[in-house]
Amino acid sequence: MGLTADLTDQYRDELKLANPMFQSFGQKASFSGPIHTVKVFEDNVLVKKALETIPSGSVLVVDGGGSMRCALMGDNLAAIAEKRELAGVIIFGCIRDSEEINGMNVGVRAISTNPFKSIKKGEGETNIALRFANVDWKPDAWAYADNDGIVLSDKELILD
Repeated sequence: MGLTADLTDQYRDELKLANPMFQSFGQKASFSGPIHTVKVFEDNVLVKKALETIPSGSVLVVDGGGSMRCALMGDNLAAIAEKRELAGVIIFGCIRDSEEINGMNVGVRAISTNPFKSIKKGEGETNIALRFANVDWKPDAWAYADNDGIVLSDKELILD
């Protein structure tokens, strides 16, 4: 079985399931780690800053408002996540350079792809609670993602 299936079998009442709306990109089919958050709209300056500064092993969760008009991450930002050994990136929005990202040792979930790059104003918020995909994404809670879905827990869970 997969990570999320095993977790839901053991910790059903402690997990929240994100709506199954995300596509998988990158070579890491599954990932997990503590959540760090960014809220932006069609502007990826704070996404890059977070990728450069959050601890390795973390999951960066980006609330891009679900915008389909531009990408919030491309291969250059994915390379930062790969180099810094982040657990993964979950984007409520789009990515670009998907073929290049699919060749990288990263785990990325996003709604879709879009070739347009974002604006660069540096507007948005970091380290705040977010709400999308019918779940609350809280800083320091844990995200677990694999090909079966994304589940969230208020704390790290250990499988028996």
